Amino acid sequence: MKDLENLQAEIRKVMIGKEKEVELFVISLLFNGHILMESVPGTGKTMLAKTFANTMNGAFSRIQFTPDVLPSDVTGIQFFNPKKQEFEFKPGPIIANVVLADEINRATPRTQSSLLEVMEEKQVTIDGHTIPVSDPFMVIATQNPVESQQGTFPLPVAQLDRFFMKLSMRYPTFEEEREMLQISRRGNQAKEVSAIVTSVDIEKMRNQVKEISVNDEVESYLLQIVRKTREHPSIELGVSPRGALALMKAAQGKAFLEGRTYVIPNDIKEMIPYVLSHRIFLTTEGSLTKTPEKVLEEVIESVPVPVEAGA
Repeated sequence: MKDLENLQAEIRKVMIGKEKEVELFVISLLFNGHILMESVPGTGKTMLAKTFANTMNGAFSRIQFTPDVLPSDVTGIQFFNPKKQEFEFKPGPIIANVVLADEINRATPRTQSSLLEVMEEKQVTIDGHTIPVSDPFMVIATQNPVESQQGTFPLPVAQLDRFFMKLSMRYPTFEEEREMLQISRRGNQAKEVSAIVTSVDIEKMRNQVKEISVNDEVESYLLQIVRKTREHPSIELGVSPRGALALMKAAQGKAFLEGRTYVIPNDIKEMIPYVLSHRIFLTTEGSLTKTPEKVLEEVIESVPVPVEAGA
């Protein structure tokens, strides 16, 4: 727990006003989860990803997706070395600990699939050769909501479901932006952060977070919420079993960060917008007047909260 507190504090030296985003990154790290970020350019997505990689002494890579990016540009290629008279593997940018997949919805479906296959399988297969990716391994994919309909290829339902969380990088508040300007004007903004955790530390914490208990009442509360998403009149496609598992894990991660050994209903409620909003798809009528987040609020309100929920 102390390591995680230090990790978050180190990131906040650079990232102003991103406390919630940092917390969600750490929870995703605990469960080998990938993140989909939706926000306009210039809100700090790349800096956050780089800083996150540096705090765990991990390799960082960035892929700028455009329609002409090929799957081999992501995964790597086998090429013939005339000097050695043999084929060699040239790894692509996916072989890193933290991979920023910038504007993933600009890539063609074929290229998107190559990336998402690596996310799921944690390995790259080229010409019959299988190469495991680094551990820890996290993909942080971004998409620009303003340009979502202009020359883009929206992620299919099955691929969206593979992202552990979806979050938006909001604009900074007035005071946060003032602090950014003052730091920039003084020219003393921190550019480097220290490595706080190692892969061994991360693996140890992953084993610990699995021990966070979820009692029957809290588990039933979570399942009722998930099942309500499959029955709500404004939802065409509800949360999958993979989504239910992701919500449970995120709630365990939240409890772990707060130093508890058990999940409470509030852990579930806090994680729902980030874990489930991209996993439900509204009907045509529902999407005219509501957002996924608003519908999820209605679902939460319709499910009674357990009176006593603890260890």
